[in-house]
Amino acid sequence: MFTQYDPESAALTDELRGLFDEFAAGKWSADDLERHQTGKLREVLAYVRANSPFYGTKLRGISDEALSGLGLEDLRNLPFTTKAELQEAQFDLLSLPVSAAWTFYETTGTTGKPTPCPRTNGDTIHNNTVLTAYYRDVLAPHGDSQVIGISGPTELHATGDTFGDVCRNLGHAVAKMWPHSPVIGFDRALEVMRLLPVTGLFCTPGMALSLARKAVEAGLDPRRDFSLDVLMMTGELLSPSLRDNIGELWGAEAHNCLYASQEASVLAAATSDGTLRIAPLINLYEVIDPATGEPVTPGPDGVRYGELVVTNLYTGAKPLVRYRTGDMVRMTEPGLGAAVPAPSVEAVGRVRDRLRLNGHLVNGYDLENLLLRHFRGYLDYQITVSGDATGTDLLSLTLNAEPDRIQDLDVERAVADCREELDTELSVGFGDPGPITSTGAMVSWKAARVRDLRDANTGASVESRSAERIAGDRA
Repeated sequence: MFTQYDPESAALTDELRGLFDEFAAGKWSADDLERHQTGKLREVLAYVRANSPFYGTKLRGISDEALSGLGLEDLRNLPFTTKAELQEAQFDLLSLPVSAAWTFYETTGTTGKPTPCPRTNGDTIHNNTVLTAYYRDVLAPHGDSQVIGISGPTELHATGDTFGDVCRNLGHAVAKMWPHSPVIGFDRALEVMRLLPVTGLFCTPGMALSLARKAVEAGLDPRRDFSLDVLMMTGELLSPSLRDNIGELWGAEAHNCLYASQEASVLAAATSDGTLRIAPLINLYEVIDPATGEPVTPGPDGVRYGELVVTNLYTGAKPLVRYRTGDMVRMTEPGLGAAVPAPSVEAVGRVRDRLRLNGHLVNGYDLENLLLRHFRGYLDYQITVSGDATGTDLLSLTLNAEPDRIQDLDVERAVADCREELDTELSVGFGDPGPITSTGAMVSWKAARVRDLRDANTGASVESRSAERIAGDRA
């Protein structure tokens, strides 16, 4: 493999593999982790202040003396980094020239200026070591003769490279196929899945649904005519209800496998206990109140709920300091039996994707989970929000369901649950929402999945317009 041709990369790979094996085995104490994180935090801050024009200005008020004595508790005194700042700073955010990286990625740019995201060998090794260590026990029960499909974009995007490298680390064959590409298309992707056959698939939830829908349209049964054992899904909101439906459609074990972004890289990954767990060896995590910026305290159930802020603990092309992800999360400390001794995290939707329904502020994850809880066998869905003459909010759920499975859908229980939990009436209908629901990974869950009709005088958001444009191209 490449690292054997680069002594520095080979040494880093060996070091990190050892650290993660020890950590996952529970051989690190809390003090060990704090020492590791403190040392890496000081190293990263000194590095970005010296090498990034953006952080050189942003952190210039920190003296060398203060930096050398900085502790984890002092992190909250540093300024946040926002997505808007990343878009404005562009290449000034980088701590190395692009020529020092091994590859160049960028954000999609569908809702704003693309943000450059080059990665060095060190960036990739740090992040892919997390996925290799965590996925080993997730994929192992499915045997060592797997062919893993990767259905994600490859141009200026990390999906294919990342999952391909991790599967190679674990000894699995890979087939990269992007059905939206004119070179592949859905028909050929489905043909390849049957031919090889593909036993595992990395894709978005929307892609898993689209492939199933295209298979059904071709007269195929996803459960009977394909050989999928495991689905590893990422890139979009994925509630337990939607995850279980997709798993049932394909007759496969379904996982929410990764929480990450082009900007911040790997933030959490699937483990064998069925949860996403953070990677505290390579990142520091904060959960804040999105309105005040102050840290949140655990609730009575021990869960911290708020916006995630992350600081990378490795030097490379673009370490981020106190980056506000804009994502709402629920973070829970590990208990006995955790596959990895790190907090679990549920990414429950962007801050701006929350909806207020009859006085209840609900995030996308919980709304999706609630509305889809009693339905299985559907091939797609969309939510419509409207209001009646009294100003009462109403919900409508459209399901793309096979006719011979409609009788299995429990509409009455779904309506009752929605009324009880959100004081909101729900109606359920059947139909095809169209290609806009496939755009979630490019824009946002809300733009792809929700039609909000409550204020006809409010123009469509930038994300909604982007979703409509992408959907039009795909149609």
